[in-house]
Amino acid sequence: MMSDEQQSLPSHVQIDEQPLQRQQLFHPRANTVAKVSIIGGLLAVALAFFLWGVYTRSPYYTGATVTVDQPVPFSHKHHVGELGIDCRMCHTSVEQSASAGMPATQTCMTCHSQIWANSPVLAPVHESFRSGVPIAWNRVYELPGYVYFNHSIHVQKGIGCVSCHGQIDEMPLTAKAVPLTMQWCLNCHRAPEKYIRPRDEVFNTRWVAQDQLTQGRKLVDDYHIVAGGRLTNCSICHR
Repeated sequence: MMSDEQQSLPSHVQIDEQPLQRQQLFHPRANTVAKVSIIGGLLAVALAFFLWGVYTRSPYYTGATVTVDQPVPFSHKHHVGELGIDCRMCHTSVEQSASAGMPATQTCMTCHSQIWANSPVLAPVHESFRSGVPIAWNRVYELPGYVYFNHSIHVQKGIGCVSCHGQIDEMPLTAKAVPLTMQWCLNCHRAPEKYIRPRDEVFNTRWVAQDQLTQGRKLVDDYHIVAGGRLTNCSICHR
């Protein structure tokens, strides 16, 4: 049967009654390629984030365990570990201010005007003493400008030097002992009882608690430390 439109067409016009066959633009494998590309792209992004996280926690980025060259190769192992010099001998403001302070050249010369006075290694110390120009020590621990840290409050609340500076009494050359990432700081702020010690043991690099958690919880109460929410508030460190 022919439709009315077909019957009205001139006789020389041929009508193909078979439906037109659509041409396929993409090979069937293109669907597989598209799926693999999407999944591969997502995995690549996830891998990039993972590698960035590993890198930002590595010594290459944080500087942890990496020694810093100094104008004078000062040995904490010799001065603190072997001679038993107290940290406050050189870092005089550690109990009163945000900065621990660096020793004045006069402090060094208290001993070195007599001991190893002619050593070439100590030449910068003698030159500093003669000229009055302080020794330009290179920073080992450096926080971003938006991070607030106060040495005195940590010392007063029973956080020992080794908690942040490691076994400084074993370092012939000073290195950054910890990464100082925000996560590292928050570990202590969330659970200070794991690190706190009696105030009179803060500068003792060899002190070890018999039962850290039991004693730590008591000291947290004694020193009126509000752990948890308040210590992890952004304004504590970012001001």
